[in-house]
Amino acid sequence: MPTTLTLTDLDVTFGARPLFSGLDLAVADGDVTAVVGPNGSGKSTLLRTIVGELPVEHGTIRLAPRDATIGWLPQVLPDATESLLTYARRRTGVTSADAELEAATAAMSSGAMGADDRYAVALERWLALGAADLEERLPEVAARVGLDADPERPLGSLSGGQAARASLVAVLLSRYDVLLLDEPTNDLDRRGADLVTEFVVGHGGPVLVASHDRAFLDAVATDVVELDLHQQRVAHYTGGWSDYRAQRDLDRRHAWEEFEAYAAARDGLVAQARQRREWAERGRESAHRLAGTRSEADKFIREKHRARADRQSAKAARISRAADRLEAVEQPRKEWELRYSLTEGAPSADVVATLSEAVVERDEFRLGPVSLVLARGERVAVTGDNGSGKTTLLAALFGSLPLTSGRQSLGTRVRLGVLDQRRALLDSDDSVADVVRAAVGADPATGQEWKLADVRTLLAKFGLGAEHVARPSRSLSLGERTRALMAVFQGRGVNTLVLDEPTNHLDIAAIEQLEAAVAAFTGTVVLVSHDLRLVEDLAMTHRWHVADGQVRVEVL
Repeated sequence: MPTTLTLTDLDVTFGARPLFSGLDLAVADGDVTAVVGPNGSGKSTLLRTIVGELPVEHGTIRLAPRDATIGWLPQVLPDATESLLTYARRRTGVTSADAELEAATAAMSSGAMGADDRYAVALERWLALGAADLEERLPEVAARVGLDADPERPLGSLSGGQAARASLVAVLLSRYDVLLLDEPTNDLDRRGADLVTEFVVGHGGPVLVASHDRAFLDAVATDVVELDLHQQRVAHYTGGWSDYRAQRDLDRRHAWEEFEAYAAARDGLVAQARQRREWAERGRESAHRLAGTRSEADKFIREKHRARADRQSAKAARISRAADRLEAVEQPRKEWELRYSLTEGAPSADVVATLSEAVVERDEFRLGPVSLVLARGERVAVTGDNGSGKTTLLAALFGSLPLTSGRQSLGTRVRLGVLDQRRALLDSDDSVADVVRAAVGADPATGQEWKLADVRTLLAKFGLGAEHVARPSRSLSLGERTRALMAVFQGRGVNTLVLDEPTNHLDIAAIEQLEAAVAAFTGTVVLVSHDLRLVEDLAMTHRWHVADGQVRVEVL
């Protein structure tokens, strides 16, 4: 039987704050509906409301057939104490299905009324979720994603890349009728993202996915729902991410054209009415000047002026009514988009950094021997699977990680700007202004320490105003932390950017802000990213692919 998730006139709030209202949506078999919008617009809140974690404020949520299963796969870190098997059973719904089946079995053993029906329903759900063979499927799926881990191993002992793969395993093992996915490709390497894409496309049932991965949305989405936080409204578009952007931009252009046409017609009529009233007033003034004369000629002219003034007044009134009868077109909201820039500081030497027969060993992991030269002005994309050693390579190249053997050197006049995955510099209770002021150091142009007022001005250029600068740094969102670090880079006059997964957990607006700034930066750029769209748009000149402890260099 076909499965359909239907939302009717649904309002969603977060606490006392309304996010959007009046959402009508039907997601049927074969539909992959992408939910997009800035962080805080209500994407995750919507998914949590559908699955029942949050109450329905207004509207209805219907599932057909009623016994269809909904899989809610949120973007959460695994419990460090759980084993891979326990985690997979919980995330796929098998744990709760086990408990219900046991309870139904006990009820049937006790002879409780209706126990047979309850057991039949519980068994059907248990089987539908794939509980019968989950343990057998787990090693195969783990191997597909490159996770070589004992199913009983605590997840807290896994690396970050392995933990991301554990989350992917839970997704690929899922056998829900309806899937709700929240940022399913975050922290995944390209192979993992491709597996998620394949899984979603092949699922067959209704899928509702919140994601900022533009390439992923282009590959899987059949339609897009945009949550507009500012106007608290919902818009629907057909197709993937690129289709949505093109149609949204076209809709906005048409909206402005319609408003401008209406405004021009209205203003023209208003101007005509004003001119007619002015002519009428002049006629009355002329008639008034002739009021004291008695000649027949003057009386005739006076009456002629009065009649003409009355006609102009009548025409002005008719034109004013015509202006009022125009179908009003609301002025579209002017979209304000933050755009910041990053200027290269004084150029570095021709050679920025080198590795010569470098080897790094960590426990059982070994990278090298590696020999690389990073030249000034190059834009290098560092690629490879999770856990392959990309971050280790950067740490070795720029001298923050000791080598087991070999040599590393940094060129003269190199000023680094490192954007790490956690934005750790801002993980502080100190105010944003104090952290940025300390990180900027002395002004490279004057050698003087930055004044607090100048730091505030610098932060304002990156969209961080008075409401941000006095806050504890750790209270900033990841997008705000990114802009604060870019302000640090601008203040320090960096000439080499090192970006390690810079778009993870950013919303699309923040990704595009960062993308525009880095694209215009004229210095050296080294980028680690699984975001295919970002790599393409930044016009990288080289690729360093890390695999099996070695680095393959390609010219793009």
